[in-house]
Parts: sequence; structure tokens; C-alpha cells
Amino acid sequence: LTWGLILALTRHIPQEDQATRAGRWQTTVGPGMSGKTLGVVGLGRIGGLVATYGKAFGMSVIAWSQNLTQKRAAECGASLVTKDELFTRADVITIHLRLSDRTRRLVTGRELSLMKPTACLVNTSRGPIVDEAALIDALRRKAIAGAALDVFDQEPLPLDHPLRRMDNTVITPHLG
Repeated sequence: LTWGLILALTRHIPQEDQATRAGRWQTTVGPGMSGKTLGVVGLGRIGGLVATYGKAFGMSVIAWSQNLTQKRAAECGASLVTKDELFTRADVITIHLRLSDRTRRLVTGRELSLMKPTACLVNTSRGPIVDEAALIDALRRKAIAGAALDVFDQEPLPLDHPLRRMDNTVITPHLG
């Protein structure tokens, strides 16, 4: 699911599907993943798999979590970095943590402000790990390129929720 969301977001697959159905052809061109940097927040079982797939795509993989060790990072083909370095360097950031008191609102406006304007955030873990209001603000301002989300603060996502109307998001109904 994580890689499906990453590819859908970066390659504009939902938009291209709609455009092709409407008779338009190749309205966008998404970047390849080779040579880009994947930032993995949480390198447990799932995060470790996501990291190895990143390597298969030719990506440089960096990782951070509160208890991550150099040894575990190396086992997954990742480089251990600080939290700020991950948010500053990564082209795609993907979150793989359990929700707890330590991880609730782990990603706030501060971390989002460190991201490149061309970077994307992917969350398939739990909605409250990311400050949703700060993410919506960053997406509205185009401070980051986009977000692919399978989890939200409130589920199901309310019909009038702003994420439903944003063109720089891919959203799914907690499929993971």
C-alpha cells in the first residue's frame, strides 16, 4: 500500500487516469524514483520492507525513529540520520510507527517546514502521528508537493473535510 501511494502521488496516477478517461493525453510527467532520497520514519518490520523496496527503486534510504540503532538501519540498507536531517533531505517521507504518547503529533508544522517544496509525505500508520491542521496548511500553501494518506484524525473522513478537495493529495480509506 505504501508504495502504491508513493507511486500514485509522485507519478500523478489518479489525475492521469481521470484525464485519459476525459480524452486528454499525458497532462503531467512524474519524476522517477532513482536517485531520490526516501526518508523512513520508523524502521520496524513494515518500515524495513519499505526501505528495501526503496533501494530496489534506486533510491538512497535514510531513516530515523526515537530508538533506531545504526545496526538496524544498516540491516535495512538505510543510513541513520537525525529527525531534522530526514525531513530536510528526503524527497519522499513515509511514516511507519505505532501511535503512542511519544508518537502523537510527532510531525508538526515545524517538521513540515523543513521539507523541500518538492517533497511528499506518506502516512499509512495512524493519523494523529501527523498534525493534520499543519499538514493541510502546508498542502494549501504548496509548501510541500503533496501527501498520500491512508489514515486520518477522524475516520471515516468527513464529507466536508478539506483533504477531499485538494489536488495535491492521494487519499484512501484506511486500507492498510
